[in-house]
Amino acid sequence: MTLQTAASAVPARIVKPAPRVPPNLADYDATCAAFSWARAGAELDGLPAGGLNIAHEAVDRHLGGPREARTAIRWIGKAGARRELSYGDLARQTNRFANALRNLGVLPGERVFVLMGRLPELYIAVLGALKARCVVTPLFSAFGPEPIATRAEMADARLLVTTPELYQRKVKGLRARLPGLKEVVVVGEAPTGEPGVVGWDALVSTAPDRFTIEATDPESMALLHFTSGTTGRPKGAVHVHGAVVAHAVTGRYALDLHDDDVFWCTADPGWVTGTSYGIVAPLVAGVTNVVVEAEFDAETWYGVLEREKVSVWYTAPTAIRMMMKLGAAAVQGHALPALRFMASVGEPLNPEAVAWGVEAFGLPFHDNWWQTETGGIMIANFAALDIKPGSMGRPLPGITAAIVRRSGSGVEIVETPMTDGELALKAPWPSMMRGYLHEDERYRKCFVDGWYLTGDLAKRDDEGYFWFVGRADDVIKSAGHLIGPFEVESALIEHPAVAEAGVIGIPDPTVGEMVKAFVALKPGFEASEALNRELLGHARKRLGAAVAPKAIEFRANLPKTRSGKIMRRLLKARELGLPEGDLSTLESDEQK
Repeated sequence: MTLQTAASAVPARIVKPAPRVPPNLADYDATCAAFSWARAGAELDGLPAGGLNIAHEAVDRHLGGPREARTAIRWIGKAGARRELSYGDLARQTNRFANALRNLGVLPGERVFVLMGRLPELYIAVLGALKARCVVTPLFSAFGPEPIATRAEMADARLLVTTPELYQRKVKGLRARLPGLKEVVVVGEAPTGEPGVVGWDALVSTAPDRFTIEATDPESMALLHFTSGTTGRPKGAVHVHGAVVAHAVTGRYALDLHDDDVFWCTADPGWVTGTSYGIVAPLVAGVTNVVVEAEFDAETWYGVLEREKVSVWYTAPTAIRMMMKLGAAAVQGHALPALRFMASVGEPLNPEAVAWGVEAFGLPFHDNWWQTETGGIMIANFAALDIKPGSMGRPLPGITAAIVRRSGSGVEIVETPMTDGELALKAPWPSMMRGYLHEDERYRKCFVDGWYLTGDLAKRDDEGYFWFVGRADDVIKSAGHLIGPFEVESALIEHPAVAEAGVIGIPDPTVGEMVKAFVALKPGFEASEALNRELLGHARKRLGAAVAPKAIEFRANLPKTRSGKIMRRLLKARELGLPEGDLSTLESDEQK
């Protein structure tokens, strides 16, 4: 096995030993050659009444067999409370909520918003609303009133599920602004005397626990996910019930889910990852899905991995970097014999984080790539294949990816290995967005010559691995060079003092743009002129003079979305005094 475990010495390739469990995708080339989306869809149950419904595939198809009694959701509360729902329990609870929606007169196609922390009722509400053929939008509970109102107005929200505290602080004052919002369902003690506000228990506990899902067109809208825009308005990506085919396939191949796995996705369902892989994919696979209410705390997370015997773990680069700050010793005090596969998503995973996984856990992190618009994982590092740290991996079976250059009204495929271009995916695939809500022209512009143009710059090596360069609007043009900020950030993070880095281009009259880095330090290191010079020298040695940053600014923290992505566009806007655009996804501590 070729393996270096020190994060400061990242191997060019991690050749993994034989997996403890035979991987679902053992022969990549043969699987891709034989794969078809039609056959993958045929492996799902389908509705007795006809069509395809996400909630049926996630819940009801497991009934009547050994999975009915299996734990579907294992919930761990902030204060240590625990609650388990079997697949049978989940079927009955989601049936009750679907019936409750009918009793309230909520019709198929109407919008149901869910605004709460990771409580069991969130998962019940999402799946119950999908059974009722409503369109579901989970919102991140840390959103303020304005982003909630903007999304509810855009989607014409019909019903909202929330908690008493969130209702009082964030929703109550919006009711007059949202005339289409007829009911608010409050999980907990509902305020009295307020029209259109009803308590969850009173509504759901009396509803029948049997519900027949009516015929569902696979192309009917199921989920509406909002993604931040560079202007002041978020985009609403429309996803359909047929997306569940991709959720099933990617759960099996990219996350290597097996029947007896205990799975934990740390993402909040307010983001597409937390819905696609924190709710749908693991339940379609029939595994036990761990849900942790508390936010990130390394020691708590290690305790969850150990105590719950998590076997497959899906997390984010930000969390991995925060764990790296504490060192590998903090992990190694925990016995984790069940853990066999670790994956990461949200932004590209720096090579040193992949190698640190081996040092700390004895396992590498498997990076993968996808977008809100793609609906599911498109490119991944698979359980059976070597990892090239820093690479996004290889396309999923059924996905054709290429590096292209725009040419007039079409595109040209870039054939030369390791040549930068725009990452494109051959359309369609089941989880591909079917539109941007109310923005048809913007949606059409995403597709050229049958390719979906992702807006991400990447390159492909001669073995078919893809490498992220940067967002097309993030790439720095300096003295004739195209510089991807991710490459510069990764080099800086290799320095033992650096916890996080964000890199942007600053206008320069001589070279066009100058590379500037913003750096947050690890505990025990202090900003100084000497450290600044050391980091500049480190980057210059690592990257060369043409690519290395010319200036470094220390920050206590960097602006990130609540899902953990560093917001380079915000760094640039603040540096240059430009409009900051949509800030609804910004971490709350950055807004103070």
